Amino acid sequence: MKPVFLAAAVAAASVFSVPAGAITVRTVAGPTGVETWLAEEHALPMIAFEISLPAGSAYDPPGRQGLADMTASLLDEGAGDLGSDAFKEALESRAIRLQARADRDYLVITLTSLSENAGEAVRLTALALAHPRFDPAAVERVRAAALARLKQEDQNPARAAVRDWYGAYFGEQAYAHAPDGSAAGISAIAPSDLSDFAAAHFVRGGIKVAVAGDIGEAALKRDLQQLFLALPSRNLPAAPRPSDTGKPGLRSIPRNEAAPVAVFGMAGPMRSDPDYIAAYVANEIFGGGTFSARLMDQVRDRRGLTYGIETHLDDFRSAGVIVGEVQSDKTKIDTALKVTESEMARFAQSGASAKELSDAKTYLTGSYPLTLDSNAKIARTLSQYQRSGLNADYVAKRNALIDAVTLDKVNETAKKYFDPSHLLVVMVGTPAAPAKSSPATPEH
Repeated sequence: MKPVFLAAAVAAASVFSVPAGAITVRTVAGPTGVETWLAEEHALPMIAFEISLPAGSAYDPPGRQGLADMTASLLDEGAGDLGSDAFKEALESRAIRLQARADRDYLVITLTSLSENAGEAVRLTALALAHPRFDPAAVERVRAAALARLKQEDQNPARAAVRDWYGAYFGEQAYAHAPDGSAAGISAIAPSDLSDFAAAHFVRGGIKVAVAGDIGEAALKRDLQQLFLALPSRNLPAAPRPSDTGKPGLRSIPRNEAAPVAVFGMAGPMRSDPDYIAAYVANEIFGGGTFSARLMDQVRDRRGLTYGIETHLDDFRSAGVIVGEVQSDKTKIDTALKVTESEMARFAQSGASAKELSDAKTYLTGSYPLTLDSNAKIARTLSQYQRSGLNADYVAKRNALIDAVTLDKVNETAKKYFDPSHLLVVMVGTPAAPAKSSPATPEH
């Protein structure tokens, strides 16, 4: 089969609809001790892997911000006796997709392949993990692309505001800088830094693997052995829990932007916190991004201050935050923030209504199958749950946990986590005087 037809087959398999209720997830005790979840599905000859290693940007050394992400970007740029071109040709000739990225805690590898090519997909991935090359030419090519991407992001006020908020909130601590690093950090990275980072962090301890598709337990155990047996068995500690985070208040970054962006947030529950599910539901009511959310109603629909506003929960291995974002005309951004804070205060004080809770539950449980409607999505979703420290039965339990949240618990959680006096706000852009006709008080 020619590569173009192979690629089309993999793409078709990756969007194959899998009924959510039919998904069974089980743990596989591989020979290497790596935590592995399997959702076996033989309807189409395709396999999706998500492999998470404790090698995210929280482990970037001082002065080398972006090292984890550059390491990830170079995984398909040659390994063992295969240079960059030969390695990529070996992947492309069999329509194998191998991609990697770093988040704050983990380096995440996505591997998809037709079943008939799974052996070669696993062999090449194992080679990349055990014997990455980091050839100087490839390093310089990836560095140039990373620096160009950073420059482009710095020109985007929304991207800049997000980066600056996390920097302001976490300060000098491990989660402060974005996974894609800084221009100075990326410029300082040498091939030896990449080799040293891989040697220190490509270890079996803490690896998490999620697999979905046309593979059984016996074959998966063989793949796990090939993938990881050559790696050291040692463990790496998680990033230390933040001891001191950003103080509430507004931090402005003056820029001539027609539409400034404000990112706002505060401490939130960690995934292991008993409050997490209730906070997740509460956030959907307050700022989940749907048109029924409080912020969309008050800031967008009733006042026309923005095209969109949302909040979400970010959970890391050692911290949790609730973060939101709004962009508005320079004459309206201050008003948008005032309405946001006013709505947050009202939510914390008075809580949600029974209808809001019912609507949020209906949306969160009804949209859930969309995250599980292909093998690739199943592997991705399971991997996210693994990285959050959940158990393999969470897929089956998740909707019931949401349905069990009571109005009293949502309102208790709203009071605990949605207090606007805790908000740290970072604004990129310079606001102008607001129009006198823009009311800042809530409309109900």
